[in-house]
Amino acid sequence: MRHGRNLRKLGRTSEHRKALLRNLSTSFFDKERIATTLVKAKELRPFAEKLITLARKDDLHSRRLASRSIQDRAVVRKLFDTLGPRFAQRNGGYSRILKLGWRQGDGAEMAILELLGSEPTFAKPDRKGKKSRKRATPEADTAPTAAGETDAASEPGAQEGKSETGAAKRRRGAPGGKRGAGAATRGKKKPGK
Repeated sequence: MRHGRNLRKLGRTSEHRKALLRNLSTSFFDKERIATTLVKAKELRPFAEKLITLARKDDLHSRRLASRSIQDRAVVRKLFDTLGPRFAQRNGGYSRILKLGWRQGDGAEMAILELLGSEPTFAKPDRKGKKSRKRATPEADTAPTAAGETDAASEPGAQEGKSETGAAKRRRGAPGGKRGAGAATRGKKKPGK
């Protein structure tokens, strides 16, 4: 039975595994977001969160304990000066794991481990001299309908007798459009004449 074995060995000796977690946590606190394999991310998460909990205390003993695992002084300074106060009001759960899919070379499942609050923003900056346009919501579209009423013409395929075009089927994801039409008939014999 596997009782009490809560460590993933990662195919490494204990010294190699400790060095790996120390290096990953140093990069993680420096960049606040790293991409690695899912198993390494799951193993790194509790290791790194214990260091953030030490950084929340911010005393000399905590700094010395954290600097055993993180060899870079600048990263230790960032951990205690920036990350510790950021998570001062939070009781654990400082990071998240986002799955990316499988790596092309060896099929390993990849993931992104990131600190909360370090999400990238994708807002477009406003150009000088141009006003930012906001879409006006039409009043007619937002008007509530009577209870039980639905607009039958707005639903795709609601009108009988009229066939959809290939573009409409592709938009809806139905088979029979130009793309994906071969997938339904792949492997089947064509009828003889």
